Amino acid sequence: MAGYTKTEGWLDWHPNPTKPTYQPPAGAVDAHCHVFGPGDQFPFAPERKYTPCDASKDQLWHLRDFLGFSRNVIVQATCHGADNRALVDALEHSGGMARGVATVRPDVTDAELGALHAAGVRGVRFNFVKRLVDTPPTGPLMEIAHRIKRLGWHIVIYFEAADLEEYYDFFSSLPTDVVVDHMGRPDVAKPVDGPDFALFLKLMRDNGNFWCKVTCPERLTLASGPPLYADVIPFSKKVVDLFPDRVLWGTDWPHPNLKSHMVDDGHLVDIIPHIADTEEKRHKLLVDNPMRLYWGTA
Repeated sequence: MAGYTKTEGWLDWHPNPTKPTYQPPAGAVDAHCHVFGPGDQFPFAPERKYTPCDASKDQLWHLRDFLGFSRNVIVQATCHGADNRALVDALEHSGGMARGVATVRPDVTDAELGALHAAGVRGVRFNFVKRLVDTPPTGPLMEIAHRIKRLGWHIVIYFEAADLEEYYDFFSSLPTDVVVDHMGRPDVAKPVDGPDFALFLKLMRDNGNFWCKVTCPERLTLASGPPLYADVIPFSKKVVDLFPDRVLWGTDWPHPNLKSHMVDDGHLVDIIPHIADTEEKRHKLLVDNPMRLYWGTA
């Protein structure tokens, strides 16, 4: 990673994860992961809020195979800004087994959008987490939303639970399918049936175009921690139970900006049967839903 110094205290991804006991169904998709650099090939953005370790496409493919998955959805990392070259490189070397979610600016051209589509991009990410990005005004984001709708893309939104009320009307007005990262980051110290999470469930219930990633227990846990992250399971399970046809799952490898511990990806896979408690739900979560959204299969 020539020329770059990792953010102080940065936790690198787990080099030797546990082989999961749970075996995903054939064709399972890791629907939320990233690539970082390598920094000497794909420079990190000058405006980034953190500098990560390198995490290459080949290392991602190795993890995918080790965990028993078949495909990946790679989400543009904020450390690369709107420079999608590392993402595109991974997609173009995936043999059609990966799709992407890009970050674009309002001045992106139709030709650039077309090139991203040809590479395998099927969505854009709007990040509202203020500690990670300087949140742009919603007007230009809405313009992007209408432009990508013509391509059949969707929007991924990343926000924190405390900010949902502020953005609720804007989110509900988005004209495409919308995928929420990490269940909107609920406060798992509060009741799963309490008013805070109820607002998120209302967002999902009232907007049939909304999907949810039941991901990142390692980011949300407060009291329980690894390997089961038991305080997060009731939230994930509730979303899967209520919206089985609009849920996705992913590792979030290589787990940027974790502070307390580095997660074992094998443990994450072993949580899946606890949040999707029937074979039918697990097949929808891991195969049917991501294939429908990203590969266009019925």
